[in-house]
Amino acid sequence: MVGLLAATAGYAFLLGQRAAGDAGGRPGRTLKLAHGLPPEHPVHQGMLELQRRLAELSGGRLRVELYPSGQLGGETECLEQVQRGTLAMTKSSTAPLEGFLEEMQVFGLPYLFADDAHFWLVLDGPIGRELLEKGRAKNLLGLCYYDAGSRNFYTKTRLIETPADLQGLKIRVQNSPVAMKMVEALGGAPTPIAWGELYSALAQGTVDGAENNPPSYVAEKHCEVAPFFSRDAHTRVPDILLIGAGVWDGLSGQEQAWLREAAEDSSRFQRRLWRERSEAALREARERFGATVYDPDQRLFMAKVQPVYDEFARGVVGELVERIRAVSTER
Repeated sequence: MVGLLAATAGYAFLLGQRAAGDAGGRPGRTLKLAHGLPPEHPVHQGMLELQRRLAELSGGRLRVELYPSGQLGGETECLEQVQRGTLAMTKSSTAPLEGFLEEMQVFGLPYLFADDAHFWLVLDGPIGRELLEKGRAKNLLGLCYYDAGSRNFYTKTRLIETPADLQGLKIRVQNSPVAMKMVEALGGAPTPIAWGELYSALAQGTVDGAENNPPSYVAEKHCEVAPFFSRDAHTRVPDILLIGAGVWDGLSGQEQAWLREAAEDSSRFQRRLWRERSEAALREARERFGATVYDPDQRLFMAKVQPVYDEFARGVVGELVERIRAVSTER
C-alpha cells in the first residue's frame, strides 16, 4: 500500500508539471524521458523526432523533455524510476528487460530471425504489439520499437570466421543469461562488463572482444582497439520506448492519441536513419580506422547454438519462438 501511494504521488507530480503551453496560453504537460545514450546516437535522434512531432500534433499542449547520456541514471536505474513513478518515460534494450519480463528473452535467442525484413514483420505485427503490452502489470508500457540493428562479434587479435575462432576468447556481453549462454555455446567465455568501461577493458586486454551493432562499434571507438568485425548477426535486439502505465492511464484519450502517433512516426524516422548510420559506420571503420569487416557463413554458427534453445526456449518463450518462425514461413 505504501508503495502504491508513493507511486500514485509520483504520477501526480509528473502529470501535474506545467509546460509553457501553446500560443493561446493554454497550459500543457511535460513528460520526462531519460536514457543512457549520447545525443548523436540514432536512437536519441529518433526521440528528438518524437519530441518534435508531439509538440506539433498537440500544439504544444503535450511535450517530452529529454535527458540523454545517463543524466538521470543508467538503463536499469531509469526502468526502476519509471516503475516507481518518478520518471515518466525511458527507452531500454530488451536485454535488461529480461529481468522484468520473461518474454523479452526471445530477442536474445541467436539466429531466430531470418533477416531484417522478417524481424520488422514480426515487430510490426500482432506479436510485436502484444510484447509492447506485456509490461503493463510491471508499470512498463511499450509505445514503439527503435532499431538497434544486429549484434555482431568484434575482436582484438583475430577475425572470427567460424565458431572455432571464438574458442577461449573472453567476450564482453550484456548482463543477460541468454547472451552469456550463447557465447558459451559458441566456445567463448562470456564476460559481463558495463558499457562505459568496455573501451578500456578492450585496450587493457581484460576482454578479447565484444559484440554489438556497427554504429556503437564506431561511435565508441572500439574499432581502434578491436579492428576485426565479423557480421554474423547473431541477434537482433530492439530498443523499446516505454512509459509508466500509470502515467499513460492519467493522460486523456486525446493526449494518448497524440503520443502514440508521435511515437510511431519517430520509429519510422529512426529506422531509416539507422540504416544510413549503419552503412556509414562500417565505411568509417574500414576507411578511417583500417578495420577488417567480414561476412562469415552464418550456418556454421547456427549449428552450435541449440543448447541456448534447449535452456531458454520453453514455456512462454518457446511459444513465441514457434510463432516467430511461423511468420517467417508465411512471408
